[in-house]
Amino acid sequence: MKNKLLALVEIAVVLCSLLLVVLPAMAVAAEQAMQEVSASEVTAASEDDYVLGIYGNANEDDTIDMRDLTYVKLIFFGKKPETELADAKYDGKINPLDFIQIKLIIVGREKEITFVDARGEDVTVSMPVDRIIVLNSDFADAVRAVGARNKVVGVCEGLSEMYFPEISTLPTVGGWMGPDIEAILSLEPDIVCCYATWPPPEDVEDKLAGTGITVIRLDFYKTEKLKKEMKMLGYILGEKEKADDYISFFDEYVGVIEERVAELSEKDKPKVYVEIKDYKAVTEEAGGHQLCVMAGGINIFADLGGGGYVEIDPEDVIVANPDIILRQMYAGSGYDVDDTSEMIALRDSILNRAELADVPAIKDKRVYVISNQYAFGPDSVAGLVCIAKWFHRELFSDLNPQAIHQEYIDKFCGIDYDVTEHGVFVYPSPE
Repeated sequence: MKNKLLALVEIAVVLCSLLLVVLPAMAVAAEQAMQEVSASEVTAASEDDYVLGIYGNANEDDTIDMRDLTYVKLIFFGKKPETELADAKYDGKINPLDFIQIKLIIVGREKEITFVDARGEDVTVSMPVDRIIVLNSDFADAVRAVGARNKVVGVCEGLSEMYFPEISTLPTVGGWMGPDIEAILSLEPDIVCCYATWPPPEDVEDKLAGTGITVIRLDFYKTEKLKKEMKMLGYILGEKEKADDYISFFDEYVGVIEERVAELSEKDKPKVYVEIKDYKAVTEEAGGHQLCVMAGGINIFADLGGGGYVEIDPEDVIVANPDIILRQMYAGSGYDVDDTSEMIALRDSILNRAELADVPAIKDKRVYVISNQYAFGPDSVAGLVCIAKWFHRELFSDLNPQAIHQEYIDKFCGIDYDVTEHGVFVYPSPE
């Protein structure tokens, strides 16, 4: 009994000694964390134009770096409030494991990463990602733009052969709205990439449950979210530097548009009817609305809802009295088409709508047609510049959409394609 008591006393002494060493060390660590960066650098809800939705972005700015490590330490020691993305390990608690995870993300050595997808859902991806299936052209374009084209092992049907000369030859896994699950499984991908809404989860996630394949849902067709989603994709695919290159390209031109449009009063902005089909209007939930607003226009049917698109009557257009009609076009335009006749005919048909003869857009011939392949996706920077020039010609006279389009292709696509010789993207030219 005496020996046991002595042993217990010795253990207690050792524990007390450890506490005397550890507690001051923890206090010093907290103090050091406080001093590593200034208060402005560790304040949550940064002034950046987007928050990178990856767990580990503790200070909620547009990147994951040492400031996030500092911030999560401050949370751990009770010096800062917990933020939504601080739990880097995604295990429900803030502890030193989050310190390690943030360090691993910074150096690109993480074993998994958790992010918030385009639906607002948390998704965890095992790293590294080596085999990718893309279910739409926007995602294919984004994957290629961040330098991960060689990781794509399967694609949806219908990709442009001219724009995706290599990717389009890969095995197909059905349509973008109706994927073939057996074909997907046969290719053994790490991830399957699709839009936020399409195809529905019951056609993808539910059927892939238990296979170890992760479904990634990002859009890439909403220009206002492109930077955020491209940055996120760079982290997921281990291509952060290439994603940053794209963001620099984006900022170079879109930043100019945003800066100049911000100086416009509402009366200086044209009223725009954005049309996707004859008398089918684009509302605020659709990418076409965002293009209109970012280019300095007012979407006259923004508030009609309808999930992004809604049927209207000619009388609705007459009452709204738009200054401009911006028509989106699918077939008969894009990278695989060189004949402009269909796009010209579409514009003429709108100009010849007798019921709209007294609408300013028709009277002034301010009817513009843009290919959806050009208006949406990572290459949409040039499309946005084009729309901005249609809306405010003098304000953006120094920007050349065609040159910007070619710059994107040369820098991020790795294909031999000359936009001055091929493709039907807009009519009339904004030049």
